[in-house]
Amino acid sequence: MTFIYLSKRIELEPLPLIIRMFVIGVIMVFPIMFIQYAFETEQVITNQLFVSFFLAGLLEEFFKWFFLLFVAYRHSHFDHHYDGIIYGGAVSLGFATIENVLFLFNKGIEIAMLRAVFPVSSHALFGIIMGYYMGKAKFTTVHIRKSLACALIIPVVLHTIYDYIITIQTDTWAYWITPFMIGLWMVGIRKIRLANDHHESIYYRNQETPR
Repeated sequence: MTFIYLSKRIELEPLPLIIRMFVIGVIMVFPIMFIQYAFETEQVITNQLFVSFFLAGLLEEFFKWFFLLFVAYRHSHFDHHYDGIIYGGAVSLGFATIENVLFLFNKGIEIAMLRAVFPVSSHALFGIIMGYYMGKAKFTTVHIRKSLACALIIPVVLHTIYDYIITIQTDTWAYWITPFMIGLWMVGIRKIRLANDHHESIYYRNQETPR
């Protein structure tokens, strides 16, 4: 979260809304885990691809997208393209933090580093991508609905692929997930750069003194 926050080149965001989005991400964990537990216990969905799509990708990313749209997107502090990345990262990392803590209590502390490298960072990167498109929707005058749709669909697809890899490839998952994560980091860093470039271009344009 510090990396995402300090990567903004101009005008850092106030902390209260960031903290609020983080806390929302924390609270989301409990109803989502209850739904996932109920579906898994009742075996409503048995195909692993559908499980990865509905119970991981769609369920988790939809709630992040929903609260990002109806809490942060409409807030006065969401006033630059890059801000979507900050608030998207905050809600995603709030979710990932508690999910990870609960997982470690259940499975043991010895896997903490592995959880930090893969699941936690993947949630952050899904949030960066979601926030990038949310910011694009707010600060462009064309294809607004398309950008809002991309803010949901792309993280859902990426999350589904991630979850499917780690659940299906039980013995060789690391060989598959490592290049996936490298690619995800490359996309995330590029979205950060593009949002900063857009932010800077608007900022310096507004700073120019009319002749």
